[in-house]
Amino acid sequence: MQAWKRSVWCGDLRVEHSGQTIRLNGWAHRVRDLGGLIFVDLRDRSGLVQVVFDPQVAPELMELAGAIRTEFCLAIEGEVRQRWPGSENPKLPTGEIEVAVKSFTILNASKTPPFPLTEEDNEVDENIRLRYRYLDLRRPSMYTRLETRHKAVKVIRDYLSERGFLEVETPILIKSTPEGARDFLVPSRFSPGKFYALPQSPQQLKQLLMVSGFERYFQIARCFRDEDPRADRQPDFTQLDLEMSFVEQEDILSLMEPLLFEIVEKCSDKQSPKPFVRLTYEEAMQRYGSDKPDLRFGMELVELTDLLKETPFQAFRGVIESGGIIKALTLPGCAGYSRKEIDELTEFVKRFGAKGLGTIALSEEGIRSPIAKHMAEHEPPAIIERSGAQNGDLIVIVADQTKVTLDCLGRLRLEMGKRLGLQDPNRLVFAWVLDFPLLEWDDENQRWSPMHHPFTSPQAEDIPLLDTDPGKVRAQCYDMVCNGVELASGSIRIHQRDLQDKIFHLLGYTQDQIDERFGHMLEAFEYGAPPHGGIAPGIDRLAMLLCSDENIRNVIAFPKNAAYVDVMFGAPSEVDEAQLRELKIKITP
Repeated sequence: MQAWKRSVWCGDLRVEHSGQTIRLNGWAHRVRDLGGLIFVDLRDRSGLVQVVFDPQVAPELMELAGAIRTEFCLAIEGEVRQRWPGSENPKLPTGEIEVAVKSFTILNASKTPPFPLTEEDNEVDENIRLRYRYLDLRRPSMYTRLETRHKAVKVIRDYLSERGFLEVETPILIKSTPEGARDFLVPSRFSPGKFYALPQSPQQLKQLLMVSGFERYFQIARCFRDEDPRADRQPDFTQLDLEMSFVEQEDILSLMEPLLFEIVEKCSDKQSPKPFVRLTYEEAMQRYGSDKPDLRFGMELVELTDLLKETPFQAFRGVIESGGIIKALTLPGCAGYSRKEIDELTEFVKRFGAKGLGTIALSEEGIRSPIAKHMAEHEPPAIIERSGAQNGDLIVIVADQTKVTLDCLGRLRLEMGKRLGLQDPNRLVFAWVLDFPLLEWDDENQRWSPMHHPFTSPQAEDIPLLDTDPGKVRAQCYDMVCNGVELASGSIRIHQRDLQDKIFHLLGYTQDQIDERFGHMLEAFEYGAPPHGGIAPGIDRLAMLLCSDENIRNVIAFPKNAAYVDVMFGAPSEVDEAQLRELKIKITP
């Protein structure tokens, strides 16, 4: 076979190509030797097509064709022909035709893969998939995931470019400054004992671009955070980083909503109701027990504290008297849960700090509740009326301190939404969560810490509270959430030195620390820094939602595993002693 480069993609062949002689490149997806005929499903990135080695077409090829095994890399030349009636494969776009091979070349043989690369065989240990990621990525579903991600990024670049944004790259080696997570440090050979940091985000750099007068900046930015592992986290990840000058919060929100709807429309077949839902942070927490609520279903938390202030049930009354709250969640159709099933729900909330779970089950025969006998006669009916529960429903109640109550019921709501099939995978419901607190109290270190980051601007009318009641100051901060996932955080930034100085002091930094870590920012603010703000949606999480995945590792080409280990390269790993000596670094036990 002299010429081996493809003339057409496997997945593009159709009946209208019948009679044409074509060349294909790809991998043997399946091989079936039926004695007289050898069939190979040839796969490239465009799809599959059946090729057939037929002794009536090329008898001299049959012996060599018998050596083909799964995942051999092949070049094939042959004639496209229609399949015999009744032998068509309606599951394939190419299922009406096949290619009768006239000549072929084995470009490279393959060992037997460590796991099947067919979509039907998907129960493979993730570490095995990641160890052989270059094989895992051959599966069509994995290609589709990365193609979807590519399309989404292209939509972003086109959309923002059309609106006057300039894509600017920022450095990967920067100064270590606290931004909410631990930095990854990089030693400097030229400055022994000193280190660069990998950027947690280009936060300070994009603000400095606003000081520089760029006004509209974006970047598909690589970011690095040394955070504890989680299913929707990686130590190195990608985000759309975006900043604008001379804007208020509404300008950012109104820019992003059409972009997200365009991405969904062009990159998926999912439905996304318009416009974005808007919730304050307090609303989201009180109604859903989460600042990233899944709004594909209802099941809102219901306040019971005011109904039970005078309750004789001491377990509830003691919580209220100690400053706690009582909330309920109605589980539709769960009144028939057994004692064992209710115990499982109780253990679920206990894992997150609740002391127990009160229940009221409603049925045609009346109510069934182990707590009703401890309550006043009018209280269970009042709870049922407040919750809106119907016959067949189960009301579950948590009484505890506010944070524990909201967190436990919020987690239980998501768990039951999944168990009851209420999370429609074909819907993406976006929401803005607004008016976050600027600060939260850090009990461990006994000081204030930023809810978002230290450059977030407080609401103008709340600035006087910084001196009297910092915990009540609201931030000009907004989160974009979708289906229970925090997709983006953003804020209007501080652009005046005196206010930024005040925030740093409130966070417990000394003047020397402020000057050493943030002096470059504060100095820049003295040169006519404009009002500015931005947002940073996670590309990995966005792709995960578009592809209906629950794990961002599936939409990243070469991710680390759940323990942040690169099992393909074997990283992190030890380095040569000579490298350490050159960097003036010594490893101590």
